Formats: sequence, C-alpha cells, structure tokens
Amino acid sequence: MIGRRRKQVMNAVQLSLILIAILIMLVPIAWIFMAAFKNHIDVFQLKLFFTPTLKNFGTVFEPPFYLGHKLMNSTIVAFVTVVLAIPIATMAAYSFSRFRLTGETTMLVVILATQFVPAVVIILPFFVMFRDIGLLDTRIGLILVNLAIVMPFAIWMIKGFIDGIPLDTEEAAMVDGSSRLQVIRNIVLPMAAPGLLTAGIFCFIIAWNEFLFALILTNKDAVTLPIGLALFKAEEGDLWNLLSAAGIIIMLPMFVLALIIRKYFVQGMTMGAVR
Repeated sequence: MIGRRRKQVMNAVQLSLILIAILIMLVPIAWIFMAAFKNHIDVFQLKLFFTPTLKNFGTVFEPPFYLGHKLMNSTIVAFVTVVLAIPIATMAAYSFSRFRLTGETTMLVVILATQFVPAVVIILPFFVMFRDIGLLDTRIGLILVNLAIVMPFAIWMIKGFIDGIPLDTEEAAMVDGSSRLQVIRNIVLPMAAPGLLTAGIFCFIIAWNEFLFALILTNKDAVTLPIGLALFKAEEGDLWNLLSAAGIIIMLPMFVLALIIRKYFVQGMTMGAVR
C-alpha cells in the first residue's frame, strides 16, 4: 500500500515537472504569437483580450524593414547549404564507414574538434579572407561559412547511419555484379534516407538560424532574417509587435518542416542512436 502511494506521488511529481517544463517552453512562444497580432501600444499591456490586427505582417515587408529581401537571402543560403552539404558529407561518411584509411581516427577527431572552436575565434580570419577575395556581403560567402559549420556535424551524423547498414548487403550486391556506385545508389542511399533527411533538417536549421557570421560578414545585400530583427527599432524603442511578427515568419518554416517530416525525423534519430 505504501509502495503504491509512493509510486503515485512520484508519478504526480514527474507529471508536474513535465507540465512546468512545457509551460516554460510554450509561454514565450504564446507571448510572441499574441504580440504579433497586437498594436504597438497593446504590447505593453498585460491583457489577453485585444483587437487583433494583421497589419504587422504587412508592415515588416515594407520600407525601411524590407523583410522580403532578407527572407529570400535566408531561404537561398539555407537551401543551397543543405544541397551542397548532404552529398559531400554522405561521400565522406561512406568513405570513413566502409574503407580503412590512413589516419582515419585522427581525421575524424580533427573534424569533430572543429565543432568546439568558438565562432568568435575564426570570424576575423573569415572576414579578412572574404574582404580580400570580394565575398563580403554576398550569399556565396554565407554559404561557404555555413558549409564549414554544418559539414563536421553532417559527416559524423551520417556516418552513424551508414555504420548501421549491414555490410553483407553491399557485399552480396557486388558479388552479383553491381559496382560500388550502384551499391551506394541502390542500397546505401535508400536505406540511409531517414538519416540523410535528419541530417539535412539539422543543417537547414543551423544555416537558417545562424547569426554571428551573418552579422559580421554582411552589411546590406546578403542580410538574413536573424540580422534583420535588429532593425525593428524606432524613436519610441523596440517595435515588439513587428519583432514578434518577424519572429513568427522565422519560426513558421521550422514548424511546417517538422510537421511534414516528423515521421522520418523520429525514424532517423532512432537509426542514429548508439548501438
């Protein structure tokens, strides 16, 4: 009897902690969502009932904010980063997984170690290099930087998925006359598809939300959405209603993407678990 009561208490405590954690995560999102539909004066008043307006979502695309240009920059940079990173990372991951390379462990450690280098340490070399070759304030420059950021992560993640594919399957296909490229195309890629999709999602999110490099390496033409949020200021202070509307626009692709591929996302995360 005492054991059952203790178990009920523990379950109640766990449920309470989970609900508190959910509230902590959802309250800021709910505040942003409501503020996006408020007038500027209503943002500073704590009231749940107000007259909603869609004007904020139109204003952010007008001068002097021009959010549409920044939205296009972020979309192009994130999409091209993923399109380039995933094939390159897949080839590298397959090589590390299936071939015994000289210095393989050292190379993998070096690739992983790049993730621990603070961004502020390498931002100046990137700035000087891009200034000298004319890539400052360009989408190409941001794509190259994002590739440097996401590639180590993508290689390690995809390698975990390929390691989980039975080697016997590939050997049987090669015995039947398939070439290495045919094995990769017909066996490895289909079986690793959830993992590739998961890695692509994370790469897209990283590139979409990247702030520091975009702040230093862009000025006007290649400014992305996270940098554009800093422009929502006026004489009366921060324009929280416009900031919230722009924040919804930034978050919306992530929510839609998560809803569309949630099945494959969960499957990919499971495949990439430590075996």
